Amino acid sequence: MNFATDRLVLTPRDIDLSRSPLAGRLDAESYVLGAFNPGLTRLPNGNLLLMVRIAEALRRPIVDGAVHAIRWDEADGYVLDAWPLDLADTADPRKFLLRGYGWKVMALTSLSWLLPVELSPDGLSVEAIHYDRAIAPAGSWQCYGIEDARISRVGERWWMTTCSVSPERHSTTLYSSTNALDWTFEGIVLDHQNKDMLIFEGLIGGKFWAQTRPLGDLYFAYPPGSPFHAGPSINLASSPDAHHWQPCLYPGIRPHSGTASTARIGGGAQPVLTEVAGQRGWLSLWHGVEPKQIVGIYRTYWSLLDPDEPWRVLATGHAPLLEPRSDLTEPLRDLMYLDDVVFTTGIVDDGEHFIVASGEADLACRITHVPKAAFVPAADGGAQ
Repeated sequence: MNFATDRLVLTPRDIDLSRSPLAGRLDAESYVLGAFNPGLTRLPNGNLLLMVRIAEALRRPIVDGAVHAIRWDEADGYVLDAWPLDLADTADPRKFLLRGYGWKVMALTSLSWLLPVELSPDGLSVEAIHYDRAIAPAGSWQCYGIEDARISRVGERWWMTTCSVSPERHSTTLYSSTNALDWTFEGIVLDHQNKDMLIFEGLIGGKFWAQTRPLGDLYFAYPPGSPFHAGPSINLASSPDAHHWQPCLYPGIRPHSGTASTARIGGGAQPVLTEVAGQRGWLSLWHGVEPKQIVGIYRTYWSLLDPDEPWRVLATGHAPLLEPRSDLTEPLRDLMYLDDVVFTTGIVDDGEHFIVASGEADLACRITHVPKAAFVPAADGGAQ
């Protein structure tokens, strides 16, 4: 769909690396590979907050026959690890695979940290960039970086989930705040490769609920003729305290077998309780990936979940709500390293429309005003 208000509000050119947590602590030149995939919430002063993932990469990763990765070390700060180039597959610009392990092992071409960026109430202009409140690696569990914040306000407290990357595990870490600017680390809440954790913006039956997305190398087949196909799906879990999570017995949003655009899916924006398409429920924006070359085509879709039983899908749209827009990134063509990606990561209700935050092309932050009238259910209702 095309929307009247749809633009990039933050790009790598807006980031001052002299104020990065890595500044002066890395013996190599770095640059901003991407400023993208921002969590979104409303601040107490009425402005919006983006919690932006800054992927800081080496200007020259390949030196003397080795490819290098940035790693945070408790004793030595930020260090460079060198891997023999003949052992590395560098086809994907975001990471390199290391051969010879007998299973899939990778390292990253950048290290990510989180930068709070304050926007105007409509989300269309930058009011302040809070470098003094940046969130950087603080332990071995996130020595390769912190990625893809998602922020939910539940009552008078904000909760932020992030992906922490390390050789120990690829985990989901939790932060909390009373003002959405000053964050307290709460620990690891989901273990290895359980990504895209989204806490619902409100309690259900007195409990916290969240969407999760466990990954693996093996999935069991649905029976022939099923409307779903095997692969990563958006699952559910509940918690009495936002720290200890129990998986839900019932499946959540599953990939549809009838379209290649949802060959792989995952959570996007935090579910918000609202009314769309004449029904009240939890609006969930999620991404579907169509296979293409290495990365695929990422688009944003939506589903409306039952307000009391969030495993029940009341309605969904089979057509994408948001698609990648090459016209938005054309002025940044010299900075681009991939195409065909919009990755939605936040939503705020703003009356007649939603303000939706996305990462565009793993490069920049995109804000879209999506009218509530744009949510038209598929002809079959989309209910599961």
